[in-house]
Amino acid sequence: MTGTIRLTAAQAMMRWLSVQMTEDGERFIEGVWAIFGHGNVAGIGEALRGIGDALPTWRGQNEQTMAHAAIAYAKTRKRRRAMAVTSSIGPGATNMVTAAALAHVNRLPVLFIPGDIFANRRPDPVLQQVEDFEDATVSANDCFRPVSRYFDRIMRPEHLLTALPNALRVMTDPANCGPATLAFCQDVQAEAFDYPESFFTPKVWRIRRPEPDLVEVAEVVAAIKAARRPVIVSGGGVIYSGAEADLLAFAQAHNIAIVETQAGKGAVDWQEPLNFGSPGVTGSDCGNKLCAEADLILGVGTRFQDFTTGSWAIFANPARRLVSINVTGHDAAKHGAMPLVADAKVALARLAEGLGGQRFPDPDFASRADWFATTDRVFAAPETDGTAEGANALPSDGQVIGAVQRVATEKTVVMCAAGTMPGALQILWRSASGGYHMEYGYSCMSYEVAGAMGIKLAAPEKEVVCFVGDGSYMMANSELATAVMMRVPFTVVLTDNRGYGCINRLQQACGGAEFNNMYKDSNIEAQPEIDFVAHAAAMGAHAVKAGSIAELEAGILAARERSIPTVVVIDTEAVTGPGAGGAWWDVAVPAVGTTDTLKAARERYEAGLALQRVD
Repeated sequence: MTGTIRLTAAQAMMRWLSVQMTEDGERFIEGVWAIFGHGNVAGIGEALRGIGDALPTWRGQNEQTMAHAAIAYAKTRKRRRAMAVTSSIGPGATNMVTAAALAHVNRLPVLFIPGDIFANRRPDPVLQQVEDFEDATVSANDCFRPVSRYFDRIMRPEHLLTALPNALRVMTDPANCGPATLAFCQDVQAEAFDYPESFFTPKVWRIRRPEPDLVEVAEVVAAIKAARRPVIVSGGGVIYSGAEADLLAFAQAHNIAIVETQAGKGAVDWQEPLNFGSPGVTGSDCGNKLCAEADLILGVGTRFQDFTTGSWAIFANPARRLVSINVTGHDAAKHGAMPLVADAKVALARLAEGLGGQRFPDPDFASRADWFATTDRVFAAPETDGTAEGANALPSDGQVIGAVQRVATEKTVVMCAAGTMPGALQILWRSASGGYHMEYGYSCMSYEVAGAMGIKLAAPEKEVVCFVGDGSYMMANSELATAVMMRVPFTVVLTDNRGYGCINRLQQACGGAEFNNMYKDSNIEAQPEIDFVAHAAAMGAHAVKAGSIAELEAGILAARERSIPTVVVIDTEAVTGPGAGGAWWDVAVPAVGTTDTLKAARERYEAGLALQRVD
């Protein structure tokens, strides 16, 4: 008969997490990001101190952003490893809800352990407790329910015996993967219980590869064989499955062109002739042309977000059929698609067997060559750059991307999340295999700096370049100080256009007047003069101002020699968008308005609506 060991519930949680292993012999939960408060310092804090390096603890500056770092880590590790994040009850907990939503949308594993109310209710209401006047079982942590793939409230020490395995079951399930939340009542954290010794036996969590249904395989093979102009839409599921080489081999064997979503970009090297860039709103011209003509769209590991589909307007061929390979049935069946529910790697192998030696006619390689000629012009530095008469000419975002592209290597990973740069990078960036990291499921401003730290922790051999606008930087920059303290080097390219330039352009495209996006159009007394170099330097980063595109390139090269983050600030103009590519996007324009600009925008909007396919 197994023996028992007497531990507090918090001690038992951390001991159990420390022995949950991957197939490679690593901890699945690499460590715990923690900001302590009265709701977790006495219980969880003591347990983390006691377990030491067996489950490392890192201190963040903000609950949301340290969770972003954990999420970026899991994304970089292809969901094969994850991190936990703990906060106190109250604002510390609700600060993490945004991050939980981000992880949920992107199907990424992270374990949230917020402190919670007293289970015994004796001292109620405790500090920071949110009281529901009609339901005593509710706490602020119920906010996590809609944005967690698994939620539980630990109200007795023995709840851990089922709650912890359930949480990791979800986090390691390829179909149900996402954030798990264990709201941990603060009195229960400190309570003792005699746990079975067997509970702490190391366990290996294997990521399964679901096989497809044979009938679905046959139906999809038949559909592909009947096609004349198929195109593959490669999504993040390709990368999480580790199917990058399999996808390329499949495309080459059957001569089918590929376009990559934001989550899927980087699965196939940009130099591969069958890689036609990206589809949709932030799509390449050659990629969108392929999608418009395709009679079969083969989605592999994509959830067909509106940016990918041009709000379901880019797949314009009246005869087109939609096929979706996805490990999640919910995603595989979207918009009437013919589903193939399976792991991407396994599904591609089964389809290849069914297709045999079938090959399709060459895609339009000339359009691909024309596209790169176009982007070469967008990348080019301003002609006046560096000259006396042109010293005040500001570069576009495309020119900033071009500067980074020219000094990038096969080890460079570029990352971003919100604003102009995600769209511009998807359209323009020429990614080496594995060289792209974008949070665009939730497109969350504040992810960038913390996310860059998480990527570097997960892949220390990589050069991480974080693109962030002045707006996102102002929202969340404090983890820059954490990276300095931890000696986690990465490069931040901070583009300052003095406002929210991306949304300002969208506002005008929708017929609106410039309002409340750029500082110049806001209800303020004075225009800000923010010294981003001084600010970043005050947190310990190496910070410089690039007065030209050439100085930006030099700043990135110099950053490679440092053991701390480098921030390179460059002023940019806010008028030009990516400068190439793109497609219609369904952003509702007011149906009633008085200006000619708004009326014209509504006419364009209605013309776009007429192109939508909702079948």
